[in-house]
Amino acid sequence: MDLTPYVDNLRRELAVAADASGDEARALAERLSAPLESAVRLTLLNVLSAAMGDVTRELAPGSVDVRLRGLDPEFVVTAPPAPEPVREERDAVVAPVVAAAPAGEADDGTMVRINLRLPAHLKGRAESAAAAEGLSVNAWLVRAVSVSLDGGGRASAPGRGKDSGGRGFTGWVR
Repeated sequence: MDLTPYVDNLRRELAVAADASGDEARALAERLSAPLESAVRLTLLNVLSAAMGDVTRELAPGSVDVRLRGLDPEFVVTAPPAPEPVREERDAVVAPVVAAAPAGEADDGTMVRINLRLPAHLKGRAESAAAAEGLSVNAWLVRAVSVSLDGGGRASAPGRGKDSGGRGFTGWVR
């Protein structure tokens, strides 16, 4: 972006204002023009940087940066990644839901790790729900998936439910 027209406009405006005040003011305006050019360029660069900061916040995870090449700023736009196309339901391959293990089979306790990417608004809601129940987000998600797949009511978290006699806790420990 060429800032020269803006700086030239400032010089013209300063000259017009000085002309109204006589020769001494005109000479002063000419002497001030060079130092003012640097200040004007710096001010315009600061304004552009602040504006692009606002644009970047709206464009996240994309960004817009202002870089200085010589005397002129240039904008570098990093577009956000394109969303994956949504497949129509008839084209989607649906993985079969595996039934819960029969009552006779015990869980061997093997843990696996998965990565789950949630939109920010869902992440906040999940954290709030977990905190309200005194659980970690991980424990709350494990319980939610279990309840969803088993189709039952609310499952109690391991180690948090009372046994049938009400005297202790049941669950598993590693």
